[in-house]
Amino acid sequence: MSNKYPTYVDEEILAATPLKFVLLLYRGALDSIASARRYLRLGDIRSRSRAITKAMAIVTELSLSLNLQAGGELSKNLSELYGYVELLLMKANAKQSDPPLAEAERLLSTLAEAWEICAQSTPAPLACPEQLEPRSEPLSCAY
Repeated sequence: MSNKYPTYVDEEILAATPLKFVLLLYRGALDSIASARRYLRLGDIRSRSRAITKAMAIVTELSLSLNLQAGGELSKNLSELYGYVELLLMKANAKQSDPPLAEAERLLSTLAEAWEICAQSTPAPLACPEQLEPRSEPLSCAY
């Protein structure tokens, strides 16, 4: 019996609106942090490090997707918060410590909840301005 999960995830990503894609990134980061915490408890250093690295890559992608010009103060604040979460993840990896992972998880969970509320209050899929014309800048829905 084949595993249908990767196909489902691929389809979910390909069909995602920008807002849904942000939610998927948060879910991926939170899943990676939860895995890192589990591996830390188990003493599996290699797996813990891999999970933290994956979470850092996702948070970096979220940060790079911000449009600091169009997003104004919100984008600036998110950028600073993502930078702080990245520092927490580096600290957790270097010190093999759970408290920074717990804090990173708490912060990202709060942000994910806020994005979820935005997604629920959006009546129909919205096109970000970047979707209307080709641009070389990263996609940002933080307006």
